[in-house]
Amino acid sequence: MLTTTEVKHMAEEKKEGSVGLQTEAKGKEDNTVFIGKKGTMGYVLAVVTQFNNGANEVSIKARGKLISRAVDVAEIVRSRFMPDAKIKNISISTEELTSEDGSKSKVSAIEITLSK
Repeated sequence: MLTTTEVKHMAEEKKEGSVGLQTEAKGKEDNTVFIGKKGTMGYVLAVVTQFNNGANEVSIKARGKLISRAVDVAEIVRSRFMPDAKIKNISISTEELTSEDGSKSKVSAIEITLSK
C-alpha cells in the first residue's frame, strides 16, 4: 500500500522537470516549470530557456517540501541570470491528495510567476 507521500512523489515524477506550453481552459498559453526532485540548477536552466525562447512570463510550480526549491529557483534566476526579471505574482494554495487506500491529505502548493 502506498503512503500519501509516495503517491505525491509519483505524481511529481510524472511532472518532474516538464517544461512547455500548457493550455488552460481559457485557451491562454502558459509557460510552466514544475519543480521535482532534480537539482536546482536544472530548473533554473529551464526557466532561463523559456525566457530565451521568447516567453514574457514563466510560472514555477511546486508542492510540499519542494516549495523551498521553487523559491531558490526564482531567486537564482533573478539574482544571477536575469536581473531584469521581476516577480509578477506569488500564489499559495492547498491541494487535497487521495492515496490508494482512500485517505486524504492536504499538501501546500506555490506558484511563482516571473516576468521580463
